[in-house]
Amino acid sequence: MPLIPNRPSFMELAFADAEAAARRGEVPVGAVIVDPATNAVLARAGNRTEELFDPTAHAEVLAIRAACAAVGQPRLPGCDLYVTLEPCALCAAAISFARIRRVYFGAYDPKGGAVDHGPRFFGQPTCHHAPDVYGGIDETRAGALLRDFFKERR
Repeated sequence: MPLIPNRPSFMELAFADAEAAARRGEVPVGAVIVDPATNAVLARAGNRTEELFDPTAHAEVLAIRAACAAVGQPRLPGCDLYVTLEPCALCAAAISFARIRRVYFGAYDPKGGAVDHGPRFFGQPTCHHAPDVYGGIDETRAGALLRDFFKERR
């Protein structure tokens, strides 16, 4: 995979949102949506399922909602998503319906992930749109953030 300018800074923003989520008592996942044509950050979010009493308030879903509102469209073709954890089935479906161009994620999630694990959502014949996916970006850091969060709660 070729080096893409500013990718580390976009993942760094996702990590900042994940760390903020952890401080709020949320599972530390952060997401950033970028328009690569302009390198503009359209939206960013961390998990808020506990705060909002909403099981769908995953970082990816919140970022997709905010980015769609920012551009005034229900789809984000040509946009990229940076997220600290492999998306689950809920988020993979939202990514597909939003027509996200590329997904860059940090830690793999063998238990709840739906991209490289579980249902492998984007490889299903019923998937409407499959983005390019690049996993394992700063995987060690992303995994440690999650392990530390759950270790403190057990």
